Amino acid sequence: MPHDHHDHLSPSGHPFREDNDTALSYWQRMEIAVRELMIEKGHITSAEVARQIDAMDARNPANGAAVVARAWVDPAFKEHLLKDASVASRDMGFDIGPLNLIAVENTGQVHNLIVCTLCSCYPRNLLGLPPDWYKTRAYRSRAVIEPRSVLREFGLDLSDDIQVRVHDSTADMRYIVLPARPDRTDGMDEAALAKLVTRDSMIGTGLPLTP
Repeated sequence: MPHDHHDHLSPSGHPFREDNDTALSYWQRMEIAVRELMIEKGHITSAEVARQIDAMDARNPANGAAVVARAWVDPAFKEHLLKDASVASRDMGFDIGPLNLIAVENTGQVHNLIVCTLCSCYPRNLLGLPPDWYKTRAYRSRAVIEPRSVLREFGLDLSDDIQVRVHDSTADMRYIVLPARPDRTDGMDEAALAKLVTRDSMIGTGLPLTP
């Protein structure tokens, strides 16, 4: 009996989409095999795997935005963050592991840009997974050689009197940008301010939203 795909909707009201059953890559097959073997040998459990996946999924830019917003409203915390971002982030309840996290502040005279020239080192516990462009060879090389041109491609055209500082992340040292607080936000609370903080503003390729 033929199906009536009215307006390309399924009986549940959702659009029909073609199956994407592509073959698993070598590394995907290897990951599944190793995981199942470790569970079979009793080294880990399925529940532990699920908890770790949930913990990884919980990492997103909202964590970093909360840290930035706290620094905007609390001068003592801001000083603490700029002195030791690792401890300051942990004090807010964010587990960043053994990494050395450094916060760099944008001001009217200095704009900071984060890159990892070797691979894709990134403060994932605060910002989640890095965007695809962050991992490209073009960004990793050009951010160091011609940072102003890269920033213009992101729509950020800085005046010549603003110094651009590029920070190269490593396996054991990560950076996060503390963007300048937008104007006309004096009456906003911490939660509202956090909504203005974008992922790109904490990398340095963008600015916070304006209210």
